[in-house]
Amino acid sequence: MTDSKYFTTNKKGEIFELKAELNNEKKEKRKEAVKKVIAAMTVGKDVSSLFPDVVNCMQTDNLELKKLVYLYLMNYAKSQPDMAIMAVNSFVKVVANAVAALSEISESHPNSNLLDLNPQNINKLLTALNECTEWGQIFILDCLSNYNPKDDREAQSICERVTPRLSHANSAVVLSAVKVLMKFLELLPKDSDYYNMLLKKLAPPLVTLLSGEPEVQYVALRNINLIVQKRPEILKQEIKVFFVKYNDPIYVKLEKLDIMIRLASQANIAQVLAELKEYATEVDVDFVRKAVRAIGRCAIKVEQSAERCVSTLLDLIQTKVNYVVQEAIVVIRDIFRKYPNKYESIIATLCENLDSLDEPDARAAMIWIVGEYAERIDNADELLESFLEGFHDESTQVQLTLLTAIVKLFLKKPSETQELVQQVLSLATQDSDNPDLRDRGYIYWRLLSTDPVTAKEVVLSEKPLISEETDLIEPTLLDELICHIGSLASVYHKPPNAFVEGSHGIHRKHLPIHHGSTDAGDSPVGTTTATNLEQPQVIPSQGDLLGDLLNLDLGPPVNVPQVSSMQMGAVDLLGGGLDSLLGSDLGGGIGGSPAVGQSFIPSSVPATFAPSPTPAVVSSGLNDLFELSTGIGMAPGGYVAPKAVWLPAVKAKGLEISGTFTHRQGHIYMEMNFTNKALQHMTDFAIQFNKNSFGVIPSTPLAIHTPLMPNQSIEVSLPLNTLGPVMKMEPLNNLQVAVKNNIDVFYFSCLIPLNVLFVEDGKMERQVFLATWKDIPNENELQFQIKECHLNADTVSSKLQNNNVYTIAKRNVEGQDMLYQSLKLTNGIWILAELRIQPGNPNYTYHGKTWRRHCRPQISKPSSQQRSPRSPRWSTFSLQCLPHPLSLKCRAPEVSQYIYQVYDSILKN
Repeated sequence: MTDSKYFTTNKKGEIFELKAELNNEKKEKRKEAVKKVIAAMTVGKDVSSLFPDVVNCMQTDNLELKKLVYLYLMNYAKSQPDMAIMAVNSFVKVVANAVAALSEISESHPNSNLLDLNPQNINKLLTALNECTEWGQIFILDCLSNYNPKDDREAQSICERVTPRLSHANSAVVLSAVKVLMKFLELLPKDSDYYNMLLKKLAPPLVTLLSGEPEVQYVALRNINLIVQKRPEILKQEIKVFFVKYNDPIYVKLEKLDIMIRLASQANIAQVLAELKEYATEVDVDFVRKAVRAIGRCAIKVEQSAERCVSTLLDLIQTKVNYVVQEAIVVIRDIFRKYPNKYESIIATLCENLDSLDEPDARAAMIWIVGEYAERIDNADELLESFLEGFHDESTQVQLTLLTAIVKLFLKKPSETQELVQQVLSLATQDSDNPDLRDRGYIYWRLLSTDPVTAKEVVLSEKPLISEETDLIEPTLLDELICHIGSLASVYHKPPNAFVEGSHGIHRKHLPIHHGSTDAGDSPVGTTTATNLEQPQVIPSQGDLLGDLLNLDLGPPVNVPQVSSMQMGAVDLLGGGLDSLLGSDLGGGIGGSPAVGQSFIPSSVPATFAPSPTPAVVSSGLNDLFELSTGIGMAPGGYVAPKAVWLPAVKAKGLEISGTFTHRQGHIYMEMNFTNKALQHMTDFAIQFNKNSFGVIPSTPLAIHTPLMPNQSIEVSLPLNTLGPVMKMEPLNNLQVAVKNNIDVFYFSCLIPLNVLFVEDGKMERQVFLATWKDIPNENELQFQIKECHLNADTVSSKLQNNNVYTIAKRNVEGQDMLYQSLKLTNGIWILAELRIQPGNPNYTYHGKTWRRHCRPQISKPSSQQRSPRSPRWSTFSLQCLPHPLSLKCRAPEVSQYIYQVYDSILKN
């Protein structure tokens, strides 16, 4: 039956019945009733009295019913606008839900452009903001925070309309509004009246958040911690709000304490110290330790308060509470490092508590103080000797500090402490199993025995002052976290991709840049490229890659002797795969020769280790099927992979490294861009590679001779060779890298495109090629594909030859072009290939075979007159890149997978 039935009824009392049906509990009944209302409206009956009942039907998931209700509303909105206003809230709720859904889709698909944030749409969202529910307001505010105003006037206009949300009762709405305002503050002129007024308006709502439940307080405090680091002036007058209450949970107390220190200044330091001294008498041990530590941070941050802080710490030491005393001594050590030769008068008081120290941090701090000021302590040798009695029972931290302190004492009082220094050096180098301790002991021993004057200059050199704020979040990361205020990222103080699974493809957020400096697109925290995100994650331990940093050669330049490949202990590239296949080793093993080039190469060392070019081969000039030039190619236009971000700034304290690899004129290069996105300059760069599958190491030092200033970039071309130690990696072309500068040591990994490892003498002699190809068995096949490559045979041959893949022969069989090719890797592995090209067909067939030449005479199966006593043995594979499969015949399939990837990349770029 059709809907025409709704137009045939003509009963009296119909309105009353419709009203009852519209409020029926059953969805189908309500739907039928709305259809009857629409029918009555269509024939001209007045059903406006049913307006409230029809509007109630809007709260449904049924799309057909919603359309009917909208039709009713559109009709009566014109004639009865007062009644239509009743439906506004329901529509606004729809707007908020739509914004939430579109925002989520846009974040996961950044290139979709589903949510077009332009001034017109922003104005509509701001209008809907006033009518939304509290959660709807949050969705809209989060959406607004993703908008970049075109100028400061537009930013101010948006801020004015968002500011009323600061007084909302829901704390989540308040934090979302704060996020929008913090972001748009970046665009406002700092000297404007509105800017200063907005800063004042931000303080009260943040303070109000601290009157809620402890859990809400904690979330608010974590967000305030970020805000204070970015703009401390907002809450500089509100420090009392962060004074700890007796009934605060410990997690709230610790967070308040941290913010107090960040807000401490010369104006309020007296109040802060009085509070901290009170906290140091609490019963909670962790809180007391944090309070004592906070006193030391105040001394370092506010120089005028240092003397008062030291006095407060001495008062705490007099309490004789063990954990208070020990924490105070650790803090005083840091104060000595900040203000050397200023508070030595308190050392005697510290020494009185020597026997009560039982924690490694406190013992190490006390030993450092005695060693640093040994010339002013009459019995310094006795004090240090008392620690030496239980040397092997001490922690590594204490042992290292004690070793250095006794060497300092010896350099200051050599005649009195010669026996003591010999004792500690013997304990460190002969009786200890700790490599760090042994390394440091040997260095000190050699320094003292060869050049005491230099030893004194090194060990007793003037030390840099410690930083005022060592726990601040790195600026680029802080800017990103400000964009996530009110979310879990602002509580964890980590970007979302650090803890949300599946968020690695989402664009990173950043604060806008004030116009007049740089464009908003040149953000200091750009989006991470997909190439970078696909790099294998490698975070080796410091010992794995660096050894002891004391082994760094920072002395005068040293000439590194060139080592030939025959001197190196050869290693199995595939972890047993090829060696077992070939039936012999290559003269070495994993424990062969020592690593070459595996210590850091500082920029002060000259370039002495450059790869030598390969000699040319003269053409034989034969005129047969294989007649092609046999000269060694130069690969003038080899494929270069696009640069990828290898080390993002947020993971390296502001240092960003992007790069790629190239092969030019017989040499391999690592092309890198170093960008400083931190607030301090960077110097003393050095680089080191971990062992890798192909023995790749730097040939020369990292050539960055001038300081890298903030916001500055520099391009570096680092020559590489393949004479280093070999270890199979996963994936095979993975390279683990460590870069050191004056700030820290950073680790990253990247993938070496295998084509840069193709050598120039990879063109096989024609008769050997034919004999070898016929010798290959037809089992063990794998399959790959190369698709959509619109090149003819000559172009393919030329592109591959530019990458040291040489065509030995070309012929046409049944309309197909057949290319027979060979290439050779830097480690001696040969690959033989047959590439089938159907003219007009963008899909290729590829057959390949691989073999490796032995380093000593050994013949397994002489099969032709071309094989000499130094001929290779063969492992084989066949690759087809078709609409049909690419077939692989090989007992070492690891290599073929990467050769296929190289073919695919070269032919499609």
